[in-house]
Amino acid sequence: MLPTPPTRSPVVADLNPVEPLVALRRICKSFHGAAALCDIDFCLYPGEVVALLGDNGAGKSTLVKILSGVITADSGEMRIKGAAVDIRRFTVQTARGLGVETVHQDRSLGERQPLWRNVFMGRHRTNRLGFIDVARERAETLDILHGRLGLRGPGLDADAEVGVLSGGERQGLAIGRAMHFQADIVILDEPTTALSLTEVGKVLEFIGQVRAEGKACLFISHNMAHAYMAADRFFLLDRGACIGQYAKSELSQEGLLRALMDAASGRAGA
Repeated sequence: MLPTPPTRSPVVADLNPVEPLVALRRICKSFHGAAALCDIDFCLYPGEVVALLGDNGAGKSTLVKILSGVITADSGEMRIKGAAVDIRRFTVQTARGLGVETVHQDRSLGERQPLWRNVFMGRHRTNRLGFIDVARERAETLDILHGRLGLRGPGLDADAEVGVLSGGERQGLAIGRAMHFQADIVILDEPTTALSLTEVGKVLEFIGQVRAEGKACLFISHNMAHAYMAADRFFLLDRGACIGQYAKSELSQEGLLRALMDAASGRAGA
């Protein structure tokens, strides 16, 4: 049975919340005989942010890699935007083609490369002769910086190097890049790690834009406070199994922390 879709974002009601953008059923994955995920049922709806939480070894990375197409599940079912997906043939390219983009913890940005090259790395715009259309890529990068992200600092243009951006701005660029390529599902892997409070605030604003545009966001973090601020719903993993999922209205940040601590100490459900 699918979880009840959220009602916090008005966008959801406009996009038929009955059908999730991502639906996983009984997903299992093992490595060398050890179960990393077991019978995972998971849904992600338009216009919501879901925080994926759990201790080290809970299965978060494995689930993200399956959704990203980095690894394949051993068994189970997957539907993306209502279409059934062959889990044995689901690759990174397949995921991107279906609108799934992952922003990894390292942010995947080249420090000494201009912003426009970072945005279009591996996805260059070409002209009718097959050459990279640098002018178009610069123009689209400016649109991401100024229009989508609202970044207009001194010297901040398409030819600026990544090094001029703050940590929050770098994360914003990575999120903006994902949305520029028509991502409907954005996976954020530890997006606030090592950022100041001010920079965390910027990242949360960027995540709010994802929600406001009716996209879905999966937020992975070890920082409970950041996860609680960002998410509409929480999906808790422990030793490869789902131990609960809650809407924000159902529990406080302290209650969320307690559920995870109980799981870590073997007291969950006691």
